[in-house]
Amino acid sequence: MVISADRDASSAGRVLVVDDEKPLAQMVATYLARAGYAVAQAHTGPAALETARTEHPDVVVLDLGLPGLDGVEVCRRLRAFSECYVLMLTARGDEEDKLAGLAAGADDYITKPFSVRELVARVAAVRRRPRPTVAPAEPARVFGDLVIDLTAHEVRVGGDPVALTRTEFDLLAALSARPHQAFSRRQLIDIVWDPAWVGDERIVDVHIGHLRRKLGEEPTVHIDTVRGVGYRMGAR
Repeated sequence: MVISADRDASSAGRVLVVDDEKPLAQMVATYLARAGYAVAQAHTGPAALETARTEHPDVVVLDLGLPGLDGVEVCRRLRAFSECYVLMLTARGDEEDKLAGLAAGADDYITKPFSVRELVARVAAVRRRPRPTVAPAEPARVFGDLVIDLTAHEVRVGGDPVALTRTEFDLLAALSARPHQAFSRRQLIDIVWDPAWVGDERIVDVHIGHLRRKLGEEPTVHIDTVRGVGYRMGAR
């Protein structure tokens, strides 16, 4: 593990760079440190989990192909104790790789080879992501057996808690803030990711699919697909 920038109050945030290609990891860490981030590095799956537990990163840049544990398994285990944002790196553009990373709890992905400047911009974008606005003592939002408590950052279905990633929770918060309004993918990206985010907008579909499965929607109950437009929340 290498700390590439001092960890102080002026830091833009904490980033953990995980890649077994040490020169690449060092280059990424250097650019992030120049941008004001406190950066740690790890080069194996087990080391990534150990470092994440001790350094408490805000963002993890996580390579898919790692020795010890692959990136998908690291992400899955990371989600058991951290709500950090995860940007998955993959050397291949295969749809299955992207889906596997997102299914494990990654928030975004970028395919190798990539521009380091683009990666730094992606990290900055997730750090800028707006959190749901909650009015003081705002009552929980209720949609049938679905209860969304933004103050406690908690979701329950039929009284049972549902474990969501930060991205899934933010999507649900955005949709539930305006029931019956149809949101396009781009609108949801602007709200949940960042207006400057650039990439495949189908990332929204993947996260909505995970969200629906976790809410036990067979068939869809709470989140409607609006053909030709996007998604909307059903009636309260």
